[in-house]
Amino acid sequence: MPRITTIKLLCTMQWPVTVLLFTFMLLWHVYSLCRMCCKHWTEDKDFDLTLIFWVFFTPVKVLALLSAVFFSLSGWLQIVMFAVEEINRDPQILPGVTLGYRLYNGCGSENLIRAAVEAVNSDEFKDCTVYILFIYDSSVYLQVSYLSTCACLSNKKLFPTFFRTVPSDSFQIKALVQLMKHFDWRWVGIIYTVGSYSEEGTAQFVQAAKKEGICVEYHLPYSKTSRVKLRRVVKMLRVSTSKVVLLFVSLSYTKSFLSDVKKYNITGKQWIGSESWITQPDLASETTKHILQGAIGFALPRAPIPGLAEFLFSLKPLDFPDSTILKKIWERFFDCSFTPSNVTTMCTGREDLHTVSSDYTDVMYFRPENNVYMAVYVAAHALHSVLQCNNSSNPTTGKPCVTKTQVQPKMVLEHFKYVNFTTPNGIKVFFDESGDSATRYDMVNWQIQEDGSVEIVTIGQYDNLFPDGEKFKLKDDVKFVWGGNSPEVPRSLCKEPCPPGTRKAINKRKPLCCFDCFECPEDSLECLICPPEFWPSKKKDKCLPKPTEYLSYKDIMGALLTAFGCVGIFLSLLVSIIFLTHKETPIVKANNSELSFLLLFSLKLCFLCSLTFIGRPSDWSCMLRHTAFGITFVLCISCVLGKTIVVLMAFRATLPGSNVMKWFGPVQQKLSVLSFTLVQVLICILWLTTNPPFPKMNIMYYKDRIILECALGSAAGFWAVLGYVGVLALLCFILAFLARNLPDTFNEAKLITFSMLIFCSVWIAFIPAYVSSPGKFTVAVEIFAILASSFGMLTCIFAPKCYIIIFRPEQNTKKINSLS
Repeated sequence: MPRITTIKLLCTMQWPVTVLLFTFMLLWHVYSLCRMCCKHWTEDKDFDLTLIFWVFFTPVKVLALLSAVFFSLSGWLQIVMFAVEEINRDPQILPGVTLGYRLYNGCGSENLIRAAVEAVNSDEFKDCTVYILFIYDSSVYLQVSYLSTCACLSNKKLFPTFFRTVPSDSFQIKALVQLMKHFDWRWVGIIYTVGSYSEEGTAQFVQAAKKEGICVEYHLPYSKTSRVKLRRVVKMLRVSTSKVVLLFVSLSYTKSFLSDVKKYNITGKQWIGSESWITQPDLASETTKHILQGAIGFALPRAPIPGLAEFLFSLKPLDFPDSTILKKIWERFFDCSFTPSNVTTMCTGREDLHTVSSDYTDVMYFRPENNVYMAVYVAAHALHSVLQCNNSSNPTTGKPCVTKTQVQPKMVLEHFKYVNFTTPNGIKVFFDESGDSATRYDMVNWQIQEDGSVEIVTIGQYDNLFPDGEKFKLKDDVKFVWGGNSPEVPRSLCKEPCPPGTRKAINKRKPLCCFDCFECPEDSLECLICPPEFWPSKKKDKCLPKPTEYLSYKDIMGALLTAFGCVGIFLSLLVSIIFLTHKETPIVKANNSELSFLLLFSLKLCFLCSLTFIGRPSDWSCMLRHTAFGITFVLCISCVLGKTIVVLMAFRATLPGSNVMKWFGPVQQKLSVLSFTLVQVLICILWLTTNPPFPKMNIMYYKDRIILECALGSAAGFWAVLGYVGVLALLCFILAFLARNLPDTFNEAKLITFSMLIFCSVWIAFIPAYVSSPGKFTVAVEIFAILASSFGMLTCIFAPKCYIIIFRPEQNTKKINSLS
């Protein structure tokens, strides 16, 4: 006979079970139920799945509760049977191998088992007890839980063979925190109970909430038996400012809690429920509906299992002829009797369960039942993976192939880690390194209808498989009902956000969410500094772009400077026309008329280049304005310098035996002007190719506006250009000063001396004014220096000559004259 490999599908309860004293009748019913599980629900095949179910009892309404427990348990057990039969029919899973099952009821807690064993000394009962004790030998048996949610079970050092198809509470905590964060509930309260499920869940929530900036106003324990704790909870619910309350307790404690607080008229709270009770509509009564209206929480996802409904409805007492409990339940469902009676009709055992309304017959969708279904398939797929063979080795592990008679539990354990499949009803199943399966929750909302019925509506999902930011999603087409029938999302904040113009300050004596607000400085919005290009509005409710400032043609100062520049161009052109029309006269011919015309042309360029400094800075305008200024002024000074040298050379030429003029004739004069100008051109080219000027937003000088200006790029390049102009101007001034009294026809040395004196004075004064002027005034100072020096040369050099040409033509002769 093939070796039987046992894989336990384990259900442990989420709440502590107290040792209770039962009457012999209760123990006998427990024993009967255990007997039925151990003895009758067994089917041996190639591999048997051993299933141990723990059932919780209380001494209230024993028979009715046993009936409910039985049908809950019976539903799960039949799901196991259904899944095993479905797998055995599927040729794709375990071909040539059949699964069986051994189903056992855990008969309550360990203490309850001990009490039952002591009360009823039965071999069969002992048999049942032995299987329960196997739970504690975790190194031998694989355990797959469909209902144990405690996060502690994810510890692989303590529970190396534990896996589960139900989400761990740690994932529920993450989902609850994301729910609070989504609705901006930053100030919440928690009610919990003593016990690992509630206490550990509460501690995890407090820790996770703190990381997301959610503060817990209080977390108080509730007890069924302590009136002191109840009064403390009620008082806190009345005086607390948090509108959102997380009720992280088990189902039985929820029933007790609602029963206790319903008479205190607690209203205006948005209740958040844990997975253990949020989908239990039987919690609602006429006195508790106002509390539960609008409650929100996460539940195991609903999904249909095709074909299971028909399988469940096939349950008949004839299948379990020794079950007294099943017969009693059947009699209650169909109001009949299996024994002759004058009051009720006889039960046939063939009545149709479709006509009964109960949890057992509610088969449209399943929540925990899906976990049982998945658990069976997990075991089947793991065994399937163990028995796979490809060229004498297992394709998953690479180890040698084994037959079904060689399968050991540790082999199956190894393959549990690689399980990855999709169930026939579309649920993807795999385990992480902690033995936890993929986490999915339905977000549900309690909605009490006008007729008093309860509808638990799915309003969203939480799926841990999705990336961060997409795990939590709400449905757009579903109506929400909020706590207290509020038409809007409740606000739960210890302190409203600070108004515009104020900043948040942490108060060490209060929780992080209970901050203080203080006035902000003028350059910030909610004390978060606006970006450099922005400035807070007057109300300090938003950041506005700062106004930009530059010397524009529309400005009064810009318009005046433009007008002066145009006047300078006009006067230069007028002088050129006068000189051109009188070019044959001695005063024009004196000192090389060609240099005079070139000087007038360069002065026109000087006046024109002043206009490039006006307007919005751009890459081209920044490069043009400085280089054009430097080159045109060097051309201008070169012409003046050439004229000065001509005066000196002309005087030397009058000395006996001197032929100096042949060394500085018209050709040499033109070459000297060209050479001096080329030096400046080379300096400008070097400047532009290394680090050219560029437009810049100056946000440092003024707080409330931006100055658009041209940055120099290379300061050395700028001062080299300006320095070269200054050196030529100084040289020209010295030579002109030396030649000021030399006798010559229309000697203009004195005029050049004055013009260079004005030129040097203007540019010496320019340096401190340029450095100290703010914003657009910097540009205005530079334009003024260009215009002033240009007007100085135009006036000093050409005004006296024009005066003689127009008003004193009789003096326009070859006779030696002084223009001073």
